[in-house]
Amino acid sequence: MKFRKSNSSSSVDNMYKLDGRVPISRALPLGLQHVLSMFIANITPIMLIAGIAIYNGVSFTGVDAARLIQAAMVVAGIGTLIQLFPIWRVGARLPVVMGLSFTFLAIMQTLAARDYGILVGAVIVGGCIEGVLGLTAKYWRRFISSIVCACVVMTTGFSLLNTGATYFASSATYDIGSWQNLIVAAITLLSCLVFNVFAKGFWKNLYILFGLVVGYIVSIFFGMVDFNSIKETIDQLGVISFPQLFAYTPKFDIGAIVSVTLVFFVSAAETIGDTTAICTGALGRDITEKEITGTLGCNGFVSAISGGVFGCPPITSFSQNVGLVTMTKVVNRFTIMFGALILIIAGLFPPIGAFFSTMPQCVLGGCSIVMFGAIIVSGINMFRQCKMTQRNTIIVAVSLCLGIGVTQVGGFFQYMPELISDIFAKNPVAGVFVISMILSLVMPKDKEDKEDNKNLPLLDNNASNNINKQENSEVVIDSVE
Repeated sequence: MKFRKSNSSSSVDNMYKLDGRVPISRALPLGLQHVLSMFIANITPIMLIAGIAIYNGVSFTGVDAARLIQAAMVVAGIGTLIQLFPIWRVGARLPVVMGLSFTFLAIMQTLAARDYGILVGAVIVGGCIEGVLGLTAKYWRRFISSIVCACVVMTTGFSLLNTGATYFASSATYDIGSWQNLIVAAITLLSCLVFNVFAKGFWKNLYILFGLVVGYIVSIFFGMVDFNSIKETIDQLGVISFPQLFAYTPKFDIGAIVSVTLVFFVSAAETIGDTTAICTGALGRDITEKEITGTLGCNGFVSAISGGVFGCPPITSFSQNVGLVTMTKVVNRFTIMFGALILIIAGLFPPIGAFFSTMPQCVLGGCSIVMFGAIIVSGINMFRQCKMTQRNTIIVAVSLCLGIGVTQVGGFFQYMPELISDIFAKNPVAGVFVISMILSLVMPKDKEDKEDNKNLPLLDNNASNNINKQENSEVVIDSVE
């Protein structure tokens, strides 16, 4: 990470640029907005895994789960910082927010129920394999065409609609679909929309944060917020507590490693889709080979650190934050850095994390609807940039229909190996990626398709040179005075 003194003063306009100093008074709430939009989703996988985990024959306790939640917040903050400010070739230098992935949940629960050490060992090896995959992107990147990327991005948005709708109707206090949940979610969504319509300038970008605050206050009056969890966390971990490092000895099981590595490949497709959506939706350009290398390298190697050092499952890019960046166009790395720092601080001060975790699901659902839809719109825009020839139309039609369709049919994979079911039955992104990739490789290209692939999805040399010049001339991180 490089520190360089800026020659220019802080500017609110820098929010819409990758580099440059933004006033802390403006950067802090924007960073907090990112944390609130992903916080529950970040800690939920580890809570579900810890609930069934066994280590050396002993089940996890509440304290074990609380410590893993701590670690999950810290490692998410570290991964986000590396994506923002790369170390060597690891990191995309883009506003990519990282967190624990639901993609790995099924296989992680299976391994944790056997022995948590097996989970840790598989994450270490699988993460390193994905990291190496990222560093060698220049050798395989050309096989992923622009139409494949567009399919993956749109499917990522579609795959989140169920989550957004479920959150919209849910809370820990009332049954799913109850009128209380729906009212709170509707008020949250309405607050976001009204604030976005009437706010001016900088404040317009905070419509998600405004909706979260309004929804949270309303949910208190509905009795949805349980502050007892904050007291319980303090009793277990204290006010200040450092995550346990190297708490679990890795155990290397070949079958577990193969299974987790296959899911890492699926996660890589999702990460490429998320990063591409940021480039096309927020920066107005295509993703570069260097950015693919960096984002996958961070995804893999930080996941290995997440497992080996912190004892957590793998981390990956968060699609809801991609939607937030796409909607607000706030891409400034200095600004997003505050979100990463808040995550790390929340991990060091357990009461902060406990407070964030009291956010009811229906409040998050009211905001998520807009953000998840923005990812679908990014996919539509990518399709518009592709030449929809007959070949591309067939690729889109078959991959979307089959890849998403099989996830809607219970029992579709019942006679197939369990590993296949774990990967494809609940993850349409994996199916769409594999199908569109195969069709893109085997279907013959006509002249028009070849011309299209020359221009997309990578930048031309002039654009790449301009980006490199910008990297050398602008601020990496302004010194904080």
